[in-house]
Amino acid sequence: MIKETFLDFLFPRRCPVCGEITSPAGSLICPSCFLKLSFVKPPVCKKCGKEIMDETMEYCSDCMGHFHAFESGVALLNYDETARSVMAQIKYKNKREYLDFFGAAMAKRYGGTVARMAVEAIVPVPIHSSRRRARGFNQAEVLAEILGDKLKIPVEPQMLTREKKTRPQKELSAAERLKNLSGAFAAGKECGRIKRVLLVDDIYTTGSTIEACARVLQSAGVETVYFAVICMTGGR
Repeated sequence: MIKETFLDFLFPRRCPVCGEITSPAGSLICPSCFLKLSFVKPPVCKKCGKEIMDETMEYCSDCMGHFHAFESGVALLNYDETARSVMAQIKYKNKREYLDFFGAAMAKRYGGTVARMAVEAIVPVPIHSSRRRARGFNQAEVLAEILGDKLKIPVEPQMLTREKKTRPQKELSAAERLKNLSGAFAAGKECGRIKRVLLVDDIYTTGSTIEACARVLQSAGVETVYFAVICMTGGR
């Protein structure tokens, strides 16, 4: 506690939304900025966790029309302008400390859900080595470590590797995204031993990245793949 207080004094926490020093000292986010975040609210799709309009519906239009290899997933926030700005700060401005708030919030909100999933390991979605060198870290791996620590679940980044550097996904359609990711991932160690995993990533857009990872893991012996992300696009 004394060490944390001293570190907060030397390197005061900054809010992931406004970028200012948080108050009270050591807080992970400003109370007023917390209210600016668009948290995913029910009703949600039973497959991907996206907000849906009608509570009588079980699935969103995408999940009704497409097969997904993953079992189901959860998301913390809707990917609006506020979330987009924060995610850009994390990935491109080296604000990895902002992930402390999102990891803690995800663990608090979905800890019970993840417990019911009965996963044996958390697996971060990997990025290519060249991108990791340029960025200095993999945001999904940092997030996975926070979740693993809070939920007491082992983190196994070696289960999945990034073999191919791909075009930026934001430029592509849903079908093009999945094709772009063909051969991008490979199964690593532990896949034959571990049967139930939680994939962790920052943003779910069309689901192509999670889908590609789930297929690779299942082809290597993993039986059930769930996922958790910070942001979800396309809600309601």
